[in-house]
Amino acid sequence: MTEQLSMNQIIHAAVRRDVSRTEQALRELREGDAARAAQIRTAWRNLQRELTHHHEAEDEHVWPFLESRGFDLTLLEEMEAEHVAMKQALAAVSTSLDAVVAAPTAVNATAAADEVARAREVINGHLDHEERDVEGPMGALHDDPEFRELTKKLRPASAVDAANALAWMQDGAGERELSSLRAAIPGPVVTVMTRVVARRYRREVAPVWR
Repeated sequence: MTEQLSMNQIIHAAVRRDVSRTEQALRELREGDAARAAQIRTAWRNLQRELTHHHEAEDEHVWPFLESRGFDLTLLEEMEAEHVAMKQALAAVSTSLDAVVAAPTAVNATAAADEVARAREVINGHLDHEERDVEGPMGALHDDPEFRELTKKLRPASAVDAANALAWMQDGAGERELSSLRAAIPGPVVTVMTRVVARRYRREVAPVWR
């Protein structure tokens, strides 16, 4: 049986998926298609929002907790530095997408796609690093009462935000990601949150990738 993914890995998979399809969408953008350009920017802003929440929560809660448990301080500092680099890469893409929306030319679309490709190297490099060197030790704390209490602070601020995040994690996900998600959160909860509460994602973001 294939090993289940952690929630952290499910989120990472959604990030990698969105970065990849954003670059592809920009490379396929037709000259002058302002409506499609705006759609792509909407999806990118959603990714940026989800990823920013995820990493700010790690910086604020997870890394200090791991440090308190004797985790390698140098590695945690690397994680924080990579988060800063990712934030800068996300912002650079956002600026390039604003340019595409303002003037949806092939030149601007290609420049934005190239910016996404550069961001992809930064983002995937960090995600790979975290999964390789942090995921295992962090997973070993799964049954630690203090860590379990800490994970509650990592959740989105509201039920609506949580629902939109769940919808995003599932959009385009493979069977392993979907089954792992339902192993972590009861299937009926996922279904109701996604179909009933996640209106913003279903209305604004999901159509971008159909």
